[in-house]
Amino acid sequence: MGYNQQMSWASRRRATYLGGVILFFALLVGLPILHYYFSIKPTCFDGIQNQGETAVDEGGPCLKLDPLHLSPSAVLWARSFKVRDGSYTAIAYIENPNPDAGVASAHYRFGLYDSQNVLVAEREDTTFILPGGITPVLETGIDTGNRIAVHTYFQLTDDTLTWERMTNPASAIRIGNQQISDTDTMPRISARAENVGFAPLHDISFTAVVFDPNGNAIAASGTALPELPPGAPAQITFTWPQAFSASVGRIDIIPLLPPQEAPPKTGAN
Repeated sequence: MGYNQQMSWASRRRATYLGGVILFFALLVGLPILHYYFSIKPTCFDGIQNQGETAVDEGGPCLKLDPLHLSPSAVLWARSFKVRDGSYTAIAYIENPNPDAGVASAHYRFGLYDSQNVLVAEREDTTFILPGGITPVLETGIDTGNRIAVHTYFQLTDDTLTWERMTNPASAIRIGNQQISDTDTMPRISARAENVGFAPLHDISFTAVVFDPNGNAIAASGTALPELPPGAPAQITFTWPQAFSASVGRIDIIPLLPPQEAPPKTGAN
């Protein structure tokens, strides 16, 4: 065997030995890592699109939802009404067609403008968006000074909204026995609110919106109940200091409670 052949054989032997050592340590370190990685149970916070999610940690069983897989919500309309000189009430309707999706917090802005489209008053605050229906946003006591508000604009001011799987606890409230009186002087609307659920409800607000026969809103007001136990109807009342500007065609009375997180869901969204 020549000198070169001996060197080649020795080199191959060293390479084989070195490769075996590298493989041993790779397996020693890599196998536990792979076992750990593949044994981790998928969650809605792992930064991976898995378990039927429609986006990373959105949809599927996750509380957070993928907006691209929801029907779009919309602001249906916004109006303001003079309560007395220099004082207005503003109301907007947000429609959300998704029965299981809501928003816990959304910033908004009302802008009231005169006939020359000059801003005379504005109001900013936060609201929630209820799943599967209308969310009224009501602002009272908006001061316009000596200016007359003619146009009302409403906008949600967040760049993005966080949509989550939610339920509407106010859906357990039934409104009945609506009565209206004194529409030509100081209008008054009364109704009965009943909790048909199994748990007491607390701090419920109610918004009443009055429409003329053509479906145009002509007045809005709010009231609240500190508690509504199951099976114990309560009377709610809405009042206005001045007569309505038109005859009454329809009255919406909408109970409002912040939406609640829905129970965990299995399977795809």
